[in-house]
Amino acid sequence: MPTQTLTYRFRFAAGSPHLLGGYSHALTLVIFVFFIILVRSGCDESGLFSFLIRSEKEFHDAAKRNDTDKMRELMKKGVDIKAKNKVSRTALHWAAGAGNEQALRLLLDHNNEVDVEDSFGMNPLLLAAWFGRLKILQILVASGAKLNCENKNGLGLLHCAAQRGHSRVLEFIMEDLVEDVLLDRVDNSGKTAFHLAAEHGQLEVVEFLIGMGCTHGLKDKDEHMALHLAAKHGHNEVLQKLVETGVDIDERNIDGLTPLHLSSDGGHYECVKLLLQACCNVNALTNKNMNALHYVAQHGFERETSLLLEAGVNTDTVDGQHTSPLHIAVLHNHTEVVRLLIDAECDLDISDHRLQTALHIAAEHGRQDIAEMILIAGVNLKLLDKQGKTSLEVAARGNHVILVDMIIKADRFYKWEKDHQVETQHLRSVTWRLATKDLSRGEWKSLAQHWGFTDAHIRSIEQQWTGTKSFKEHGHRMLLIWLHGVVIAGENPIKGLYEGLTGISRTDLAGESMDRGTGLIVDIVQKCFACQQ
Repeated sequence: MPTQTLTYRFRFAAGSPHLLGGYSHALTLVIFVFFIILVRSGCDESGLFSFLIRSEKEFHDAAKRNDTDKMRELMKKGVDIKAKNKVSRTALHWAAGAGNEQALRLLLDHNNEVDVEDSFGMNPLLLAAWFGRLKILQILVASGAKLNCENKNGLGLLHCAAQRGHSRVLEFIMEDLVEDVLLDRVDNSGKTAFHLAAEHGQLEVVEFLIGMGCTHGLKDKDEHMALHLAAKHGHNEVLQKLVETGVDIDERNIDGLTPLHLSSDGGHYECVKLLLQACCNVNALTNKNMNALHYVAQHGFERETSLLLEAGVNTDTVDGQHTSPLHIAVLHNHTEVVRLLIDAECDLDISDHRLQTALHIAAEHGRQDIAEMILIAGVNLKLLDKQGKTSLEVAARGNHVILVDMIIKADRFYKWEKDHQVETQHLRSVTWRLATKDLSRGEWKSLAQHWGFTDAHIRSIEQQWTGTKSFKEHGHRMLLIWLHGVVIAGENPIKGLYEGLTGISRTDLAGESMDRGTGLIVDIVQKCFACQQ
């Protein structure tokens, strides 16, 4: 709002006592002074008060766009070239940060405060380093700018240039100003320029600082080396360079996390892979007794989980709460990670600090798909939690009807299985081999239809997994469902399987053809069938 307008409105109000509530002239004067402050402050684009009058604001804007003609015009009118905005930034700051050489020289010719700081402790020299303005930096140095300056966070010239990846600025600093700048100087958090370059993925700067002889293994206040920071933020090229320096890749930070923990927690596949290839300790534990698998399980990182499992990570490590990676994956509903852990033969019966198994957690939260996988894999249904509840009772308490049915059916099957251990072992081999090795795409559907599965049943099974080889998972699930029904009905599963294979014209698998190309299944089926006669 124009100054004249505000002043006019105030004078109108002051001349009309009823508008000011009849206040005294002294109070009127106070209010007038307040109005003048508001007028001088003004409001900028953000709606916050600025400490610039219009001409000063125009002067700052001219410095930002390198408009020296406008700057000279305003200077002739007596503008305060040292005027500061709400964050104590002057026109010199704007010119330096924007790389406006002409505006900078004009200001330096009329202003000797080359080291003036804004509210964040940033002076023109630091801004030039931050934005990579090499020419501006050189001009400021030649004008007597203080080299060992730092902002409120303790960032110096090297820190600013390194974090932003300005290698040419760093070269100038180290080659021309080396006597005045400490290579391993730390900021308020204990970070050197090397730390910041690694943290922000500035590979060229990292290589330059290594070449200049910086210390590779220094730690910040959180006991992070540059290696930790590169791993944490997923900068695999920087991480590779740091590994090559020979630093200890299993070094722990203040919380006991190694670079592998940090890269796993961030889901940085290439970094995890690199560290494993460098022979890091895959089973390293944090202060909370967590290994890398706990972190990937928490976030559901499937590819990283596979990497760790292939590297031999301990699937059954429990943290300070006696929680295993499986507990965590189930709690966060990461189905595929649960599948990977089960395939890796993790212990399904581990109890956490509440004496809950993974199945208890699945039952409590209604995780049907996960519960089904755990039940198929075989789990102890008799284990009790701290409240003396089985997983079945937990599911019932939560009114998870489908889960209750699943657990009851599994319990009945386990009882049958216990009395038919030899047959069950054969059946498991047969169903898995059929689904993954011998039945071609579409044949599992034919087999299902032969056994009376409806189209709706088949569609429901197909919804569980997708992908080019998902028919194998579909077939295996169908076979397990069929097997459960046959067993509960008291029928002969071996005979049913034999007849089903014959019914879909796979006599080679059923053993009725002369061509017995899949000898393992033929032998098992025939032996089991003979045993049942």
